[in-house]
Amino acid sequence: MGYADALFDLTDRVVLITGGSRGLGREMAFGAARCGADVVIASRNIDTCQATATQIQDETGRAAMAYQVHVGRWDQLDGLVAATYKRFGTVDTLINNAGMSPLYDTLTDVTEKLFDAVINLNLKGPFRLSALVGERMVAAGGGSIINVSSTGSLRPGADIIPYAAAKAGLNAMTEGLARAFAPTVRVNTLMAGPFLTDVSKSWSLEAAAENPFAHLSLQRAGDPPEIVGAALFLASDASSFTTGSIVRADGGIA
Repeated sequence: MGYADALFDLTDRVVLITGGSRGLGREMAFGAARCGADVVIASRNIDTCQATATQIQDETGRAAMAYQVHVGRWDQLDGLVAATYKRFGTVDTLINNAGMSPLYDTLTDVTEKLFDAVINLNLKGPFRLSALVGERMVAAGGGSIINVSSTGSLRPGADIIPYAAAKAGLNAMTEGLARAFAPTVRVNTLMAGPFLTDVSKSWSLEAAAENPFAHLSLQRAGDPPEIVGAALFLASDASSFTTGSIVRADGGIA
């Protein structure tokens, strides 16, 4: 095993990732498995979870468990944690990746139900899941929690205000959890910029007269595989002295 392989090695570790069946979550799940981890793919759609888990097993030889859960519903998270520990006996890395940002035309179109749904999925669920898994990690002697945030939390546009507020809360929660679970469990934020996932199909980029990503230093959106390096850094021993931090994979926001 070469130096870099050893540094990012996740052999026989268990990675639990929410929103793991598509987009950035799917890429991170494959990345973890290719570095030797067994993975738990959790999302609301059990069919896509099972399809992703099967493909990971076939391509990497690692174990992959599919689990249907709505992360925004507090009472469903205990079952996810119990099922994961029953199957694997541990969680070495938790990636709170599930999220959503519904479209709206005006601020008065944002109903209380929509606002609560955004907060529940992007902030409340990660808090509860981190509490459940983090305390077990402390008892086991170590672990890593990765909260996937957004550059919208720093540069919120008018069209993502509830989402941006929830992700800003997630940034703050990361620092608090890093202190709560110290010194054995590391908690960090992985802050993603615009990536060309299935969600980006609703952005109407073709109508833009100029490059819609000109404000970024790299002047383009990211390809989903480009999130993997940052995720593996935070999941592995490569980040053994990194906690309470924000690691940005955003193309260079201004």
